[in-house]
Amino acid sequence: MATVAADQAVADTIADTGTINLKRDLQVILASSLGTVFEWYDFFVYITVAQIIATTYFPASSPTAGLLNVLLIYGAGFGMRPFGAAFFGVLGDRLGRKFTFLITISLMGLATAALGFVPSYARIGIAAPFILVGLRLLQGLALGGEYGGAAIYVAEHAPREKRGLYTSFIQASVVGGLILSLALVLLTTRIIGMAAWNSWGWRIPFWLSILLLAISLWVRFQLKESPIFQAMKAAEQISGNPLRESFSSARKCGRILAAMMGVAAGLTVIWYTAQLYALSFLQFSLRLDDVSAWLLILAGAVISLAWFILFGWLSDKWGRKIPILVGYGLTLFALFPLFHLMADGANPSLANALRTSPIIVTGSNCQYNPFAKVQGTQCGRVLDMLAKRGLPFKVESSAAMPDASIVIASQNVDFHDKAALDAALKAAGYDLDRKPPRGSWVQIILALMLLSLLSGMTYGPVAAYLVELFPARVRYTSLSIPYHIGTGYFGGFLPFITQYMVARSGNPYQGLWYTIGVVAVAFVVLLVALPETSGKELD
Repeated sequence: MATVAADQAVADTIADTGTINLKRDLQVILASSLGTVFEWYDFFVYITVAQIIATTYFPASSPTAGLLNVLLIYGAGFGMRPFGAAFFGVLGDRLGRKFTFLITISLMGLATAALGFVPSYARIGIAAPFILVGLRLLQGLALGGEYGGAAIYVAEHAPREKRGLYTSFIQASVVGGLILSLALVLLTTRIIGMAAWNSWGWRIPFWLSILLLAISLWVRFQLKESPIFQAMKAAEQISGNPLRESFSSARKCGRILAAMMGVAAGLTVIWYTAQLYALSFLQFSLRLDDVSAWLLILAGAVISLAWFILFGWLSDKWGRKIPILVGYGLTLFALFPLFHLMADGANPSLANALRTSPIIVTGSNCQYNPFAKVQGTQCGRVLDMLAKRGLPFKVESSAAMPDASIVIASQNVDFHDKAALDAALKAAGYDLDRKPPRGSWVQIILALMLLSLLSGMTYGPVAAYLVELFPARVRYTSLSIPYHIGTGYFGGFLPFITQYMVARSGNPYQGLWYTIGVVAVAFVVLLVALPETSGKELD
């Protein structure tokens, strides 16, 4: 009798899933979204304070090398996401959606809080950066299981005709994590001041993860298991080996590979370019003060929330592929113009100097390694000096010129004479310490808003699309692995790759070519290798 009653309860839940139940739907969306906000907050707060972490844990490095080391560790955390996706994907397909993302949120919250307690290099030496790396790897492992669980949980509750809209809140909650991290950073600096912030206050946002973890766990404990998972469990249809079943045929492997490249990689490089590349572009390339840069990115991120939800809703009407393909196409044509629009608003004199009076370094064997403590040639040492000051440059190799030279606005400048170099830079319009006037914020925010539009078009529909691409028995595993390989490697290493390209080339726009290349490949793969899924019933 008890078994019959249990089976009937599951059947009633499944039957109710296809209808709109406002109270249930709001609870499901709110609980899943809040947990995702807090988990991504934990991950983004690290990049927000990257420059301070560089000086705290890599003091012996040059500023450029220290920042690159921090970004490399940031990427290493993302590099663990596919392993977390495989491990937690199997748990999610065998033990349940709710159980799994309770584990992932706990692991993420504890690892993030621990980051705030890691002693500096000055106190414990080389052990400090190793501990930092270990905690970042734990964060990446946890994050690999989070997104799939939240997206699937919401999609498996959503009415078929509203699946894109419902899951778009999961997409928006990723941005919510960035917004929360920036908001708490700004609030903390306002309360304690920049001096205390740079000394010890940057640890406070990490410590707050304990409070956010407690809230996340309380909210998620209120949830019931996904009705589709309950039905599979009652029918004894749980996969015995989700990982092997996900890759059991060439067709399944092809679908996972296409989802990784055509969906996950393309959308994530657009989002990271619109937020993280834009932040470093404002701070390091355009030389805006930190507070102004944080406020501008915060404004752009808030605006982007509406785009995510709008295009999730539109994907229920137009299909999943159309908004993503249009977003890819517009990115290929609009990315460089939008960053130039941002530069002209944030630091017009510097943007104009880059066009009209570039810093040209000439010499033989102009090899520059941002990680080297001492460059091997005079030309390399000149480039290192310019990079440490955040100055853009162009290189013209000349075997006939053994000694390096700097030309600014057609005038040779003695790079040994700092005063002469500073005077030449000022005369050419290189404004290297800038707080933009409020009037120019409109132009910068417009550029960020249009960048977030591209991100919303490609990111808003994707949770519903990925859920619909894979069968319920192995959905957690089959969705999570391609998503976290695409986002973890192509997106997670984007800050490091793009900043390395900028450092090596001296061109602040150089890193955008990485985004263009990945998006071009994603456009072709999505167009030819993946089907439309909107309106599909979830088995």
